[in-house]
Amino acid sequence: MQRTATPLILCLILSACAPNGRAPIADATGQAAPPPSAPKALAEPARTADAINDQRAEHDAPILSAPAVAAAPRERAMESMAMKGEAKLMRVMPHPMPSIAPPQPVDRERYQDITTNPVHQVATAPVSTFSIDVDTGSWSNLRRFLNEGRLPPSDAVRVEECINYFPYDDAPPTGNTPFAVHTELAQSPWNPERLLMRVALKGQDMGKQTLPPANLVFLVDVSGSMRSANKLPLLKSSLKLLVQQLRPQDRISLVTYAGASGLALPATPGNEKATILAAIDALNAGGSTAGASGIELAYQTAQAGFVQGGINRILLATDGDFNVGQTNFEQLKARVEQLRATGVQLTTLGFGTGNYNEQLMEQMADAGNGAYAYIDTLMEGHKVLVNEMSSTLATIAKDVKIQVEFNPAAVSEYRLIGYENRMLRREDFNNDKIDAGEIGAGHSVTALYELTPAGQRGLIDPLRYGSDPRPATATVARSAELAHVRLRYKQPHASTSQLIEHPVRRDATRPLAATSDSFRFASAIAGFGQILRGGSYTGQWSIADARTLAAGALGNDQFGYRGEALRLMDLAAALSPQPPHATAPLE
Repeated sequence: MQRTATPLILCLILSACAPNGRAPIADATGQAAPPPSAPKALAEPARTADAINDQRAEHDAPILSAPAVAAAPRERAMESMAMKGEAKLMRVMPHPMPSIAPPQPVDRERYQDITTNPVHQVATAPVSTFSIDVDTGSWSNLRRFLNEGRLPPSDAVRVEECINYFPYDDAPPTGNTPFAVHTELAQSPWNPERLLMRVALKGQDMGKQTLPPANLVFLVDVSGSMRSANKLPLLKSSLKLLVQQLRPQDRISLVTYAGASGLALPATPGNEKATILAAIDALNAGGSTAGASGIELAYQTAQAGFVQGGINRILLATDGDFNVGQTNFEQLKARVEQLRATGVQLTTLGFGTGNYNEQLMEQMADAGNGAYAYIDTLMEGHKVLVNEMSSTLATIAKDVKIQVEFNPAAVSEYRLIGYENRMLRREDFNNDKIDAGEIGAGHSVTALYELTPAGQRGLIDPLRYGSDPRPATATVARSAELAHVRLRYKQPHASTSQLIEHPVRRDATRPLAATSDSFRFASAIAGFGQILRGGSYTGQWSIADARTLAAGALGNDQFGYRGEALRLMDLAAALSPQPPHATAPLE
């Protein structure tokens, strides 16, 4: 019987679909024979294309007759092409499908929405009131982004935290006042038609050995989300640095939380370092994150070991990814606000990437009368817990508020740079029930106002510069002032605030080059931070300009923080869509 190429091609195609990988054997009528049984097919190993071709030839040989060999040249050519194509198909089919790359993890980092402070007219809003902020987490988090080769999200940049990351060489206080107030006034670096006014607070410092006895509770997140090297392992190494600084009069407790919370180490004297370090070493990550229950147990533990007149503080170390139990942000924050009435303060130490809840960390520290730091490297852990141990642990003033009244005869507009989530109403300044920020021992706090020289009055307290029945001599004297700065604060264990007043004279304006290193470096960081947030008010000023200003104001850079800032500016300039001339040369 003569066979054509068409049934043969059909057989070859069917062979690719056969469950056991073998070609169906055609009988003399061209119909495929039944396949072997399934068990044999499952047990049979995959065969090479050559073996398949050999078997096909073996079965086809008795069936093909002489007339088939003498087929027309066109048919033989078609059959040859089909044979080659099907052999190629059979070489491909036995191999497994290529592996598919696993999906990349979703970035679930959370930041508070921040709307940049607007410009205010002095004629309609002469008074600016806000709470001070000593948090530093935004700068180290920004650094983490730049070191990863990407610009930070704009809401991750809080300009005041970038400025206050750096210590400044302002004179410390004298007498019984816990901090000194300094002001400087100069031309704005990014707009020569405006002025920049710096209000700086310098806290009274304390040596580590002179700190009051400390009752510290390490509240450590050991949930599964903390497994990464930049989370629990870095957290443990950082806490060990602090342990080495402890004294016999200090007490350390260790509370952990994952699916549930527990007391991993009861209050232990600071000189029993081996016991404390062993408890830290034993921490392992696993489970979900019941952060709220951990917070409750940490406050109970801190209250049980409360030291009158001493330091009573919880150090919450986590990525902030609370996912079981109480997870509502506002309710968690409200609970911490209630618990701060116990006299126990809460400091937050943020770790990790990908699922980091920065908003929770920053706001929890604010509610707990503590400070927020982000630890991206062990060097940052050393900065926060060793170099700045006194300011991290010891509070010298609480509920610190700043209120600035501008003289309409000297200023027509003003804008506070940063502090967007620290703004207060004017009447909050004199209300001692309104919470505000805390200053630690040796802390530096800087606030910058951008001013437009040129006009008026406020709401509750009588305006200093408005028309009033006071003697003309007083009005004339005050016309020489540009602004009046007032501060309220409470002693660490007091409930009534005290007032400090500090006038700023109009003739205090100096050329930018004549200002202190502190003024120029803070201005450079303020400009850099604003550019990363979009640069709404910095005009054509570039990262290169910020770097040039900062490089000329390094001052006494004892720990190299300012030098590192220059390198981060270089990274940001390289990552930014700016013209080539905007990148400053490396030093």
